[in-house]
Amino acid sequence: MTLKPGHWSFTRWATIGQLEAMEVHHPLFRARLFLQGAHLTHFAPHNEPDWVWMSDSARFEPGRAIRGGIPVCWPWFGIPEKNPPEVRRRILTDASHGFARTAVWKLEDVRETAHDVEISLSLNANSDFADAWQGRALLLMTFSFSIRGCQLVLTTTNPGLEPLAFTQALHTYLPTADISRTRVRGLERCGYVDSLKDWSYHTQEGLIQFDGETDRIYESGGPLVVETPAGNRKITAIGSDSTVVWNPGPEKAARLSDFPDTAWQSMLCVESANALGDYRVLNEGQSHTLGVMIGRV
Repeated sequence: MTLKPGHWSFTRWATIGQLEAMEVHHPLFRARLFLQGAHLTHFAPHNEPDWVWMSDSARFEPGRAIRGGIPVCWPWFGIPEKNPPEVRRRILTDASHGFARTAVWKLEDVRETAHDVEISLSLNANSDFADAWQGRALLLMTFSFSIRGCQLVLTTTNPGLEPLAFTQALHTYLPTADISRTRVRGLERCGYVDSLKDWSYHTQEGLIQFDGETDRIYESGGPLVVETPAGNRKITAIGSDSTVVWNPGPEKAARLSDFPDTAWQSMLCVESANALGDYRVLNEGQSHTLGVMIGRV
């Protein structure tokens, strides 16, 4: 059922730091998301620890990206210069990961049942962002929560006359008790680009393991299992043929903003993406959907 704002059963408004958020307190699960960035920062079934990782040093300020949770990287992923020419020519800044993660999105809908909650936010990427990007698009992000897990679905629509090229990622931060005892299963024998080795091309041998800084873009959007000492999570992507696996390691962690020096030992990122050669092009009126489902194994 759809209810008027302020008349929801499980969803309520909250102010965290200087930002407006929506909190879900359902008998079966809880969640928190921010209008800035359409950014999910918490999700967990009842009586379970959070399924996403948040930095203890995260700051909730206008225009500042939130460290942790699931940031939305759009309409480009990573540094501009490593994007395809069709994407790069629209970018007017040297900032990484686009502007959607710091833009304020609009609440479109809240639907609640005894079993799940769905929240939809929208963003009109128009001339308001002309200082960073040449283009126009309509974005819709839908969050779906249940005891089985959470799903984020980002749909981009091109309302313009010219083709629109973009890269993107749902930059999922996951918790682990020990990164050295954490594995990612499902990318065996996949090709990947290693940004730490001069963007050279490699093939994954065996499961992904972590022994320091890791920053790779894999040529696969297939289902994955993240194995940690506390248990396993299944990551299922929609509309993706590339996956980013990232951990800053000790040296980069010390340089990152809003990131404790030792936090690299307790997190990793597995990002459902359209990156590098997996960029997408939409003609007039066309849409593309990128999604990720975090669930039980």
